Amino acid sequence: MNVHDTRMIGRSAGRSAGRGAGPLPLTCMGLGCAQLGGLYEPMDDADARAIVDAAWDLGIRYFDTAPYYGFTLSEHRLGAALRQRQRADYVVSTKVGRLMRPDPTVNPGDCGWGAPLPFRPVFDYTYDGIRRSHEDSLQRLGMDRVDILYVHDIGRTTHGGHGRHEHYWNQLTDGGGFRALTQLRDEGSVRAFGLGVNEWEAVADAMDACDLDCALLAGRYTLLEQASREPLLDRCAERGIGIVIGGPFNSGILAGTRKFNYEDAPADVVARVQAIDATCREAGVSVPAAALQFPMAHPAVVSCIPGAQSVAQLRQNAAWFAQPIPADLWGALAGRGLIDPRAPVPA
Repeated sequence: MNVHDTRMIGRSAGRSAGRGAGPLPLTCMGLGCAQLGGLYEPMDDADARAIVDAAWDLGIRYFDTAPYYGFTLSEHRLGAALRQRQRADYVVSTKVGRLMRPDPTVNPGDCGWGAPLPFRPVFDYTYDGIRRSHEDSLQRLGMDRVDILYVHDIGRTTHGGHGRHEHYWNQLTDGGGFRALTQLRDEGSVRAFGLGVNEWEAVADAMDACDLDCALLAGRYTLLEQASREPLLDRCAERGIGIVIGGPFNSGILAGTRKFNYEDAPADVVARVQAIDATCREAGVSVPAAALQFPMAHPAVVSCIPGAQSVAQLRQNAAWFAQPIPADLWGALAGRGLIDPRAPVPA
């Protein structure tokens, strides 16, 4: 599979309203831009620019960011790097659900960002909050439109108990958040919308509440875990809802670190990854290559968007994405109970 191959999202070919009508092509490998916001450690402007430029040279034309990344820093940097390009030549997604309020007390390390800008996120999934977040992102990016808007970090695990999830979910439904997204798509301000989450259950719920085009699912359909296949991905394939795979390395555990779900990996996860690694070694394949390619076999999946801390890491990701993998690896992993035997695998 080539980095620059494309797959389509959007079930709007029958819609006649606005410039949003018609499907949208995403390169099979995109660039997740959390690292441009200084995820875990600072990144300077020159290095951020070099990563985006290197992605372009590799043929990547899909870039995903969010206001939350670096507390607006990622959007500023991505916009500055892309504005010199022809707008029709690339696809940008960003996210809604948090408004960024000025706050001089923000410090390095806040919420995992190495050098965040002086803004503090405030959750707001209401009609007005979605519209405001979209407009703010356009100004930070310096663009007249974004192609995809994702509702960021909605879910029971994210918001916890005490009625907080229900409160924010009601903002999306009764409070008009989904209505705002539908209007933005119908008027042509965005080409598509969906959810950008770590919880597949939130996507399943949203499918019953509105007309999604896509979802960015981080860490929940990977070489390490496929519990979302039947309840979500198979259903998305049937309905034509595209899945973008975020977090293909499960926060790094599939790329050689001990991080899983943004925390230190528990012993059972470490043991499972060690077994995956042993099976991959027998086939002469690196785990990261298998991790990047495995989810792309599902018919609902349209793109995989690993991030990168450096140009070298980005180029390594691209090489892994295109590395030939013998077909018998997938059979060996399934036979040892390390992947779901019903999961589609790369040809």
